[in-house]
Amino acid sequence: MKILIPIKRVNDYNVKVRPNQANTDVDLSNVKMAMNPFCEIAVEEAIRLKESGKAEEIVVVTIGDDKHQEQLRTALALGADRALLVKTDTILQPLDVAKILTKVYEKEAADLVIMGKVGIDGDHNQTGQMFAALTNLPQATFASKVEIDGNNVQVTREIDGGLETLTAEMPAVITTDLRLNEPRYASLPNIMKAKRKPLEELSLGELGLDVATKVNTIKVESPPERQEGVKVETVDQLVDKLKNEAKVI
Repeated sequence: MKILIPIKRVNDYNVKVRPNQANTDVDLSNVKMAMNPFCEIAVEEAIRLKESGKAEEIVVVTIGDDKHQEQLRTALALGADRALLVKTDTILQPLDVAKILTKVYEKEAADLVIMGKVGIDGDHNQTGQMFAALTNLPQATFASKVEIDGNNVQVTREIDGGLETLTAEMPAVITTDLRLNEPRYASLPNIMKAKRKPLEELSLGELGLDVATKVNTIKVESPPERQEGVKVETVDQLVDKLKNEAKVI
């Protein structure tokens, strides 16, 4: 079984980002970048499936400029076998990403596609679902448990009412939630080995695609600062403030 893992380069989750001076985008100059946390979970799940003997090859793919090789090498150090970089300097929307991944999927003929449910930068939560629609593959989103049984994959997902279990015939698409696993750290020997693992570069032209921006960002601004709260000593004071100041009751 071959597993395809799309990964995304995002700002480190510990970094607080701010708009640029023109308020046209987020200022990422001198900001530490990393692999999207949900993508790390997807990579970890694929590695565990390979370690259990249920997968033979793990291929990771990302879309962007040469700087994105860093995240691909990280995935290779964690245990992926091959990496693909689709090179472009264009800022892509989720539908464009899904179209590119569709071409990569057709090229690789993977049996299972595992990706993070959302990127922590744009927070769209759209790419996995769009990719499944374009490829006409069954999908199981927000996975908190994944089990392989022959040619079927059983996915447990958390919903408002509890847990839901889905069974899909492979090839299929899975998007990962936080509680699926805890990603490992890459060891120094594996980091050194990752430098020798194959990393293939592709262009949009080679994939037969020409993407154009369809969504324009009008303005980017920080959310309003939250006002400092006050402490009350009695329930009567609380009710009075809710009624007369907050006017919510």
